[in-house]
Amino acid sequence: MKMKLQLLLLSIFIFPVICTTNSFANSLTDTTLLAENTVSESSNEMTIYIPSNVIFPSSLESNREQSVAYIKKYSENNKGFLTNMYKQGKKVFPKVNAILKRYGLPEEFRVLIALESGFNGNAFSRAGAVGYWQMMDEVAIEYGLKILSANDKLEGLLKKDERSNFSKSTAAAARYLRDRCKNLNDNVLLIVAAYNWGIGNIRNVMRKTGKSNPTFWDIKKMLPAETRNYVMNFITLNVIFKNFDKFSKNTLVFEPKAVRVAHSEKISTEPAFISQTMTLED
Repeated sequence: MKMKLQLLLLSIFIFPVICTTNSFANSLTDTTLLAENTVSESSNEMTIYIPSNVIFPSSLESNREQSVAYIKKYSENNKGFLTNMYKQGKKVFPKVNAILKRYGLPEEFRVLIALESGFNGNAFSRAGAVGYWQMMDEVAIEYGLKILSANDKLEGLLKKDERSNFSKSTAAAARYLRDRCKNLNDNVLLIVAAYNWGIGNIRNVMRKTGKSNPTFWDIKKMLPAETRNYVMNFITLNVIFKNFDKFSKNTLVFEPKAVRVAHSEKISTEPAFISQTMTLED
């Protein structure tokens, strides 16, 4: 009889704690289940474990471990930029995807137009790259685009340069990327690095590794800082855009973490309350 009474009292204490913890956890993880809940030895707090809820595009999943810390930091420091690119991309990306699909390319390449020009067809770099995909003269001519002379560019006639024509320049960029797929065995990150730095330079550093099939991570330290960041930003935009709803609501969890919560308090789901009351464990 005494044991039954103890079990009854224990169930009365534990049940509301578990319910409150799960409700709080769901508000943080956007319906992601908790890996484990633990009541600490202290009667005033408990620890809940929140797993990562970031979904990577399938073509980039193998790069999760090497890139998640960068994505987290970049997304925290550049939320305005990412939000702006996502909103502009909602109109442009479907058109880009249709052209990429025509050439048998993965849709992840679509974010290059955001990185290159910010969707600005009149973009013009100091190095001489022009248009939506920031193609140099030689590449543009090689891939069938009509370009203007240097004098014409200075006179503000870029609208007549086909690199500033969305459909024609995107098709040319797709043909370029398709050729790089053949050169680089469909390795997405190496193709992106080649788009930024040139296929010849990428091949040279690949040979320096002494490996038969080096990855981006094998050559990363040998790349210019601009190219390293370019590839990392390519991964970041793809991951954030795939998880944008969670990103915009501040419920995106990049890495598993433990949160200590005082279970004696009434738990609120308001983000302001959560940020004040929870303590992350290292």
